[in-house]
Amino acid sequence: MAETSTSEFRSHERVTVVAESGIRTGPGFILLHGIGMGRHYWGALTETLGEHGRVYALDLPGFGDAPEPEDPLEMHQAGDLIAELVDSLGIEDPVLVGHSMGSQVAVEAAARHPEVFTRVVLISPTVNPEERGARIQALRLVQDLWGARLRVLGYGFVYYVKAGPRWYFKTLRKMMNHRVEDTLPRVQADTLVIRGSDDLLCPRGWVDRIVGTVPLARLVEVPGTGHEVMMTNGHEVGALIAGHAEGRG
Repeated sequence: MAETSTSEFRSHERVTVVAESGIRTGPGFILLHGIGMGRHYWGALTETLGEHGRVYALDLPGFGDAPEPEDPLEMHQAGDLIAELVDSLGIEDPVLVGHSMGSQVAVEAAARHPEVFTRVVLISPTVNPEERGARIQALRLVQDLWGARLRVLGYGFVYYVKAGPRWYFKTLRKMMNHRVEDTLPRVQADTLVIRGSDDLLCPRGWVDRIVGTVPLARLVEVPGTGHEVMMTNGHEVGALIAGHAEGRG
């Protein structure tokens, strides 16, 4: 399902690109990408979710087609930005879906705005506090991508080139400094955690800790997949998210 419209949401000097698709009834699925990525890498997941509701795939400021501001936001500030976007666009019944770094933004948004976000999906959530460091995270990413499908590598290359090393590393510092484990206990939303069984950046012990910390959380593992599980298994992950949005366990 192709994008049906693309617009820009502006908050002060920051621009977020919003691509809308899907039916106009049902929940509003808000897709928050990981570091260095953008709205197009969701692929088949977007198509599946579009059969159940309205999909809002974002390019966060400085990524994809969104122009680079002077400095990246802290994760909690990015969470506030998403709440502001939802209010401005009048998105009803929002389901917040974050992948990797996007999951950190989703956690902050849900914790700081519980009246707005009652359902959250965390895909391959970061950062594992046992390996909080740029070097070890880079190593885990290389290990995870070893043997990855060409589509995954292609999207990664295009988006990382777009972002550029300067903006990537400035954002990486914000991502690594963010202690998401301190915010997780304040998330009141009904939360689904999705993990690829072979994901080295997001080990099982870490997601078990998340599920044990968030009061209303459950975990689903997708066998034989890695960190980019929603790219390699988009329809399957999309069906899980749609079920979560409709209250089906």
